[in-house]
Amino acid sequence: MLHQPFYDPTKSYEDNYQDGPFGAFADDRVWKQTSQPTHSFLGHPVYLPFGIPAGPLLNSKFVQAAFKKGFDINVYKTVRTSSYPCHPHPNVLAVKSDGDLTLKKAAGQLVADDQYAEPLSITNSFGVPSMSPDVWQPDMAKAAQAAGKGQVMVGSFQGTQAASGDAQAYINDYVLAARLVKETGTKILEANLSCPNEGRADLLCFDLDRVPKIAAAIKEEIGNTPLLLKFAYYKDNEHLEKMMRAIGSIVDGVAAINTIPAQIVDKTGKPALPGKGRERSGVCGAAIKWAGLDMVKRLTSLRKKLGMSYAIVGVGGVLSTADYQEFVGLGADAVMSATGAMWNPGLAQEIGKGIQS
Repeated sequence: MLHQPFYDPTKSYEDNYQDGPFGAFADDRVWKQTSQPTHSFLGHPVYLPFGIPAGPLLNSKFVQAAFKKGFDINVYKTVRTSSYPCHPHPNVLAVKSDGDLTLKKAAGQLVADDQYAEPLSITNSFGVPSMSPDVWQPDMAKAAQAAGKGQVMVGSFQGTQAASGDAQAYINDYVLAARLVKETGTKILEANLSCPNEGRADLLCFDLDRVPKIAAAIKEEIGNTPLLLKFAYYKDNEHLEKMMRAIGSIVDGVAAINTIPAQIVDKTGKPALPGKGRERSGVCGAAIKWAGLDMVKRLTSLRKKLGMSYAIVGVGGVLSTADYQEFVGLGADAVMSATGAMWNPGLAQEIGKGIQS
């Protein structure tokens, strides 16, 4: 059953940021744990290695609410080194997908509207907006401090490509963003490499030349603070293996996947999302679970083959306890849900109870 989402798709991003979260995330009920944490994620004890990835947790109010509802690993929405605007409203729509959104289907068109139904899949188109550091740094610090016993917050960030296209300036901006996030006291950092690319490939995470340089530069800056990289779906396993050989001993983990992009139209065939450059946007939810599972399976296999120890965070289409267990069964060290959590604020509690029964 779908509940009132804690991010309201009928409102603008700015209104959600100011007035949210909504639904059950707005009440004062707290899911309390009385035992000791039995899991660990990147050196931090957690009750349940489950949480919400970068995206719907816009600020400290959203992060605090997620912790209260039993989501124990939560990612503060991606920030930049300077303010960056959001795409126009609407930013979230329901996607009509008959079964899995295969890569073949994603090459065509998908119809979207505002009628949300199970099995739930959505498209989101925000453009990675960010407040300026003087706003998000104190707020991120507040969010990080909201983590209770057996909980930890992750800070997501990304660089912004300079108008000149200078590669070193781009790397430097990633490093600066990492430094600013670490200054907030955030325990784990996540570099977003999987939104529409400002590099030389379709997505930055596919760039075999630039990603290792960015990862190494960030790690030099942040030292022992754990670093995750956020990946999209890799079609080619050889490509993925080359990337993991290059960065698997530099970073502390990989989170996959983000979304699968597709052309989004309304029922008349016109673009469903207004504005230049928004013809294609990322799809998440039930339709992409196959891709999230596949990436976890392949990353687990490569971890063993390459003799590495990087953590794997499974993301994509997690809507139930069974979904969570599938990801863990394939080797995920932690699992996250955006769409599922947005429409089911009790999902973490359901999973916690489900795996104990």
